[in-house]
Amino acid sequence: MGSHLPPRPEPQLVLQLAAGALQAQNLEAPGGGLGPEWQVLLGRADALAFGGRLHEALPLYQLASRHQQLRAEQLEKLVECLAQSVRIKEGLPAAGQPAAPREWDVFRCRKCQGFLFEPVSLPCGHTFCKKCLERDRAPEPRCVLCKEAGGAAAGQLLRVNVILSNLLTKWFPCQVKASQLRHEGNLLYKEKKLQAALQKYNEAVSLAPNDHLLYSNRSQINSTLKACEDALHDAETACRLQPYWLKGHLRKGQALANLGKTEEALREFLFCLALDTGNKTAKSEAQKVNVEQKKGFSVQEEPNVTTSGSLRKSIQITESKKDCSEEENKFTSMPESTFLLSEKCSLLKRKCCSEEMRNAEVPCKLMKKDIVDIRENSTGQHIPFEVVDPSDLDCSLCMRLFYEPVTTPCGHTFCLKCLERCLDHNPKCPLCKEGLSECLAMRKYCKTVLMEELIARYLPEELTERRKIYEEEIAELSNLNKNVPIFVCTMAYPTVPCPLHIFEPCYRLMIRRCMETGTKQFGMCISDPVKGFADYGCILEIRNVEFFADGRSVVDSIGKRRFKVIQHSQRDGYNTADIEYIEDQKVQGQEYAALLVLHDSVYDQAYTWFNSLKQALKSRILSHFGPMPAKDPDPQANPNGPAWCWWVLAVLPLENRAQLPFLAMKSLKDRLSGIRRVLAFMSRARAR
Repeated sequence: MGSHLPPRPEPQLVLQLAAGALQAQNLEAPGGGLGPEWQVLLGRADALAFGGRLHEALPLYQLASRHQQLRAEQLEKLVECLAQSVRIKEGLPAAGQPAAPREWDVFRCRKCQGFLFEPVSLPCGHTFCKKCLERDRAPEPRCVLCKEAGGAAAGQLLRVNVILSNLLTKWFPCQVKASQLRHEGNLLYKEKKLQAALQKYNEAVSLAPNDHLLYSNRSQINSTLKACEDALHDAETACRLQPYWLKGHLRKGQALANLGKTEEALREFLFCLALDTGNKTAKSEAQKVNVEQKKGFSVQEEPNVTTSGSLRKSIQITESKKDCSEEENKFTSMPESTFLLSEKCSLLKRKCCSEEMRNAEVPCKLMKKDIVDIRENSTGQHIPFEVVDPSDLDCSLCMRLFYEPVTTPCGHTFCLKCLERCLDHNPKCPLCKEGLSECLAMRKYCKTVLMEELIARYLPEELTERRKIYEEEIAELSNLNKNVPIFVCTMAYPTVPCPLHIFEPCYRLMIRRCMETGTKQFGMCISDPVKGFADYGCILEIRNVEFFADGRSVVDSIGKRRFKVIQHSQRDGYNTADIEYIEDQKVQGQEYAALLVLHDSVYDQAYTWFNSLKQALKSRILSHFGPMPAKDPDPQANPNGPAWCWWVLAVLPLENRAQLPFLAMKSLKDRLSGIRRVLAFMSRARAR
């Protein structure tokens, strides 16, 4: 019989079949197999279990199992419902909810769940053990936390994060040494040198007695060595250290099964499924449990179900085929939240550890630079811990505390803004000179999460001061009156598009800052042989930036407002200025009436001149500046004057020095008169 169920008959018939079966205690159907009516009975049991009525469902399952006519996969629904009852009874959150953070989680690899060893920071900003990344390489690798592609591509050389590696070695020498011993023990286990592997793990546990992964892996080694009691003790210790870690309970279930404690083993497997309903290993082990022929089901405060020998057999086979290094990653490839659930769950009360173990759970707290504290280290001895030196977390470029730290593929860490400025000049790592062209082409720099967490945790005051300095710098850069960035290039006018090709390092920095501050604005001035740039210019607003792989960019900008330079200055290689904005002076009465006549006359003159140009020239002008703007009903509506005036000035073949006075004029009448004179000159020149 397969697990597929036929269409369900009428409820009354189902109840009659169930009642008859219970009364007769007879499962045999014609032909000696499980007949269609018993498929209905099994479907009824599944339905009752799914509805939470386990007291009614269990006797039906028990009847079906009396003659061993049920296969393990046919108990899938029962296992799921039992696991659900455990989840509800223990008050566990639903799978997928975030775990309550523990203080030393920050130093844990989210792949193997152990203390970080040879940390490698991926482009997405997350950090893992180097060996974990090497084991899990794939054609299209993805980070297990953010699911971003491009983590550790096949053939790519993984580089250890230099800063993190040095910090962990300095702050946690015992844990780092224990992690090294763990990896050495894994290699020995693969080589079937079990006693040597056990010795490595014994040394590691003595150095880091609060590392749950060490106990879990040593439990497997002991199981392979048939030291079942030791295996169970290690698994229980792992569960005490991490009460809601799925793999610890799997280890415990396997150890209990090897000792013949099948009821307790089943309880552990059900608890695993309560933590993660999709875990295939726990589900398959639990489904192999059959009801004993002579012992009926009993529903107690916790499921109390006996198991068949197939469970023990499968566990033994599992343990003989897997090694520690494989197990470290198999059950941690799923989201971390499925393993580490809230520590407020009620199960913690009956899984509490001894006073000694509770002390061991708390890692060393790294103290501030001017505070010396005595804490109990991982070996139980009282020694003064090294204080956190803020200089350990200084950027080698700006010599200040890391702000928005970014780690390069070569393993070096810098402030994000510092790295970007260096790449403006040279696409190589500032320290090791390794090429970072690929990094530059991506233009996506993710902050190294672990570095940010370390700084926030151990140097909060320094971080606050560093953030304050950064915010003051951004506020200063955002000021569009003082120290306004000036691009010294060509004439720019209000309302007129001004596309720019950016390739010089100083202007790369300037454009990036304009985008980061959110102003998206900078000044444009023509050059001046004496002052460096002219006294009048136009503010440009960035509409779009297209970056190229080599760091160059094309900026689509448009003119906004005119300004007068009050003071010339420089900042980080580019020009800046204190400025004041200028506007046209409005007129009224007869002057306004005369201005309207002049405005209409010059507009018609400009329109006629443009239409008289050759088609090729007109096409180039239209592609660069767009069509000529329409005539304004009120020429004084805009403080900069009519848009068509600036469009005409932009397309007229005048030198920059001849165009500059028009930008400085505050009288629309004078500007219109000047445009009329230029157009008249152009018409006479063409007539000749």
